[in-house]
Amino acid sequence: MPALSPPNIESELSYAYLHAVASHAGMSCREGNRHEDNAGIDALLTAWGPFGGATYMTEVDLNIQLKATIDEPIDDGTHYHYALKGVDRYRALCQEAIATPRILVVLFLPRDAQEWLKHSGDELALRKCAFWASLRGAPETDNKTAVTVYLPKTQLFSSQSLKDIMARVARRDIPAWVQP
Repeated sequence: MPALSPPNIESELSYAYLHAVASHAGMSCREGNRHEDNAGIDALLTAWGPFGGATYMTEVDLNIQLKATIDEPIDDGTHYHYALKGVDRYRALCQEAIATPRILVVLFLPRDAQEWLKHSGDELALRKCAFWASLRGAPETDNKTAVTVYLPKTQLFSSQSLKDIMARVARRDIPAWVQP
């Protein structure tokens, strides 16, 4: 039986990162099926309140488009640039007329595969981290193969940031695209 290819390992590590963050935040994480994948949804997160503040809902969902890369991102000081391959994925993330909000989560891994995962009797460490962005309402593109998206460096995908996103969704304050 063949081993997983490096891109497939990167992808699996991005799911592991997502599951770890969602679990730590007290949320469920379900991988999408092939039909959802065709719609640009890799995972569905569900959170239950109370969320604090003036929220409308006590249960909210968030769809995730998940990517992983070993390419060093361009850093313009405030954003990391990421080439999102597949313009259909970009268009799906830009939609506003959808019931469940979607965000893009990109895991940046070290170039050296030996550095991706470290473990000992005291810790399990997945190297580098992920950032998120909402492309909801982003402009159309004429590109045919890829679109550069800008991931704010302030939007580390962590347990706390995920809780904050879900609290916003519970208030019907859906994260939207912001001009970089």
